[in-house]
Amino acid sequence: MKVGILVPYSWSYRGGVIDHADQQARALQRLGIETRTIVGLDPPGPMTRMLHMRLGRDGRPPADIIPLGHTVVIPNNGSLANVIVNPAAHFRLRRILAKEDFDLLHLHEPCMPVPCMSAILAAEAPLVGTFHASGNLPLLKVCKPFYGSLIDRLDARIAVSPVARETAQRFFPGDYEIIPNGTPLPPGVDAGRRLNRIVFVGRYDHRKGLQVLLRAWPRINEATGAWLRVIGADPVAVGKLQKRLNLPQGGVDLLGSVSNQVLTQELLSAKVLVAPSLGNESFGMVLTRAFGCATPVIASDIPGYRAIVKPEAGMLVASGDADRLADAVIDFLADEPRRAACGANARELAQRYYSWEQIARRLAMLYDRLLQPSQQQQELQNESAASAA
Repeated sequence: MKVGILVPYSWSYRGGVIDHADQQARALQRLGIETRTIVGLDPPGPMTRMLHMRLGRDGRPPADIIPLGHTVVIPNNGSLANVIVNPAAHFRLRRILAKEDFDLLHLHEPCMPVPCMSAILAAEAPLVGTFHASGNLPLLKVCKPFYGSLIDRLDARIAVSPVARETAQRFFPGDYEIIPNGTPLPPGVDAGRRLNRIVFVGRYDHRKGLQVLLRAWPRINEATGAWLRVIGADPVAVGKLQKRLNLPQGGVDLLGSVSNQVLTQELLSAKVLVAPSLGNESFGMVLTRAFGCATPVIASDIPGYRAIVKPEAGMLVASGDADRLADAVIDFLADEPRRAACGANARELAQRYYSWEQIARRLAMLYDRLLQPSQQQQELQNESAASAA
């Protein structure tokens, strides 16, 4: 089986959907399924500097990545997305589909222009669509009249969470199977013996709520002596935010973008992950990423997080309330047996529900169901040809 995984965003800029697609490809490959990931690419150079406010990942993408061209930054759902909008991508994608001859195409965020809509129009193979987003999705409201009916051409629809399914059904009524985002499970994990660190992981977007955590930080730092490790957000932008909020910068390390290996090590060494998002989160991959490292979570009490953060694995606090966030973190770190037990429970939840091996097997079963009719048809054609001969 050969599966094409199509993502309308840029490989050069880390994000939840890009990370999901990358891990999906690796997990499917471990099952013996051949994959190619078709995605935007913005390597360092004059074009990237012109189209983007920041540089992306250095280095070449993996060999199974097929670049589809540059992306541009557009506001979407309270964030800034790096999206392929060049009409030339339509013709480039048609050439890729003709060359690769995929048995099946798996589209992530299938309602995003340009490549996913082009694939729905051009592909002859069965189509699977995974819907990740939640919220009002103003961009989708604008685009739906132009291509909303094309979503009916999908052979199967997946939502990563109940919140994502509710959003997708609001725009495109139909049946959706919930298959959550998976997470890596590093071996040899110990929920105890952690450094006195707190980790924040996320882009420099208002909806991620870093400003709330920074306002809470002076109290947390004074009461616990912990250090805050800020990962993913642009250090220059965060430094300016601290000055604008007139906050002390002590006890805060700004790491910026890091590799997956470094992120895993940071989570394995931290006592807790804090996710103070303000909303529009359909799932929260960083939460389950922490779970896989036996790191408990203190997160905002928003719909996308409630289904993930169980009381035995962490805490939910009122979104946007810096004082309550500070109280929760201080109390949590003061009770080390409870903190370690929550970390162990979080790891168990990750193994039970969010293992990529389990999710890949579910995807493989779905693919098999969709391909079975075409395989039977091919067998009948072969039998007919043999009889005629």
